[in-house]
Amino acid sequence: MTTRSLSLFGGRRRRLMLTGAAAAILSPAAFAQTSAAPMHERLRLICTGPAGSVPDILARRFGEELTGTFARQVVIDNRPGASGQIAVRALRSAPADGTTWLLAQGALASLYPTLYEKLGYDPARDLRSVSVAAEMNLGVAVGPAVPADVTGVRALVDWMRSHPASANAASPGAGTLPHILEAMVFDQPGLSWRHVPYPGGPPAMVALLGGQVAVLVLPEGLLLAQLAGGRLRMLATSGSERSPFSPSVPTLTEQGYARSAMREWFAFFLPGGASEASANEASEAVRTVVARGDLARSLQDAAMVAAHSTPAQLAARIEDERRAWAPLLVSAGIRGDS
Repeated sequence: MTTRSLSLFGGRRRRLMLTGAAAAILSPAAFAQTSAAPMHERLRLICTGPAGSVPDILARRFGEELTGTFARQVVIDNRPGASGQIAVRALRSAPADGTTWLLAQGALASLYPTLYEKLGYDPARDLRSVSVAAEMNLGVAVGPAVPADVTGVRALVDWMRSHPASANAASPGAGTLPHILEAMVFDQPGLSWRHVPYPGGPPAMVALLGGQVAVLVLPEGLLLAQLAGGRLRMLATSGSERSPFSPSVPTLTEQGYARSAMREWFAFFLPGGASEASANEASEAVRTVVARGDLARSLQDAAMVAAHSTPAQLAARIEDERRAWAPLLVSAGIRGDS
């Protein structure tokens, strides 16, 4: 077993004991302890992204706050790939005793049943809602493959039409919300473009900066971290209003793409067989760490907003999003497995 330090958000350094390529243990010795005794000996927190991705950042940050309170030890288990389906399989095989959580994009429960013909899991059966974790805008970015005089989304669409060999857009996975946003913007008459899915945001970012792809949609915070280097430009954000984290960047709505207004969000789930009491206990733990404020302040550095909900509120949000978006996805012919 190897041990290394990792600094997140430029803040306090936390000790992470790496047990393999996909897991890290957050040790209580490295955290400020509270007077309350932890409820559990160990929490396994599965996330849908690789190291450095948004779900990984969220899992580690929540894991820090849950260590020494909800559990003595928190293990971060990265299970990227297949747009979250690998992570769901890991959750399904775990004990349903409240000590294994999944941190995943909300679309995994609300939209994937529509996007995938063969999903491999049933959200209603295999996932028990716990709480919303965080929300964020998406950003539309271009890299060195796109000329500097392309400064807006309409100009980008025109450039893609006239350069069909270079008209491609990367995302952190097929069927993810960034993929959906790309389809909503670029599926237009006279524009032939290619979707290039990657297993998470970090490898997609490498491809954009290296000029292998022209366009990338990712959560805003991951793009802001790269803006200073000048190798990418953010042309739009996805919220209904301008983002406080990048107020000079116009929204898609301002640029004539109102139907593409959306926000990415992530949530916690338990295995489907977990009890209502376990879900309520986990949700209360999330509420407690969000209310303390340290988590919210650190997530702001990554352009994310910490959030909480009850299990019932999360379940209602999933259903509302499914009802609102499923007909649009079907009518637009957007598929996660295409």
